[in-house]
Amino acid sequence: MSLSRAKRLQPVVDMAEKAERDAARQLGHCQGVVSQAEAKLGELERYRDDYQQQWINQGSQGVSGQWLINYQRFLTQLELAVEQQWQSIQWHKANLEKARAAWQQRYARLEGLRKLVQRYLNEARLAEDKREQKLLDELAQRLVERDDG
Repeated sequence: MSLSRAKRLQPVVDMAEKAERDAARQLGHCQGVVSQAEAKLGELERYRDDYQQQWINQGSQGVSGQWLINYQRFLTQLELAVEQQWQSIQWHKANLEKARAAWQQRYARLEGLRKLVQRYLNEARLAEDKREQKLLDELAQRLVERDDG
């Protein structure tokens, strides 16, 4: 009985395994996207820092008003890009957490199903062992009765 229950559950376990693998793949993808976004932010910040260093170097030699206006305009654009990238990272991290939660849920379901199948298999093995022991006991009893008779 328990063995047939375990066999009937196998398609459900297979589907749960596929769902868990898909969720794990999605989690990995989201982790990669966050890493890429963080790398891009690092590049933008380095570029901004280099640009500011250029201001220090250029400013010590004197600059024109037009150069200063262009510098400020571009620095403002860089700051905006840094801020947008930071917001993008926050959005991707939120997606990462959703993907992590989805994977954890699917993993927990899969583990629960595996434990249930294992319990059914253990019950089936125990029932089979009892059945075999009963047959052996009956056989031994018959042999004793035959030898006594």
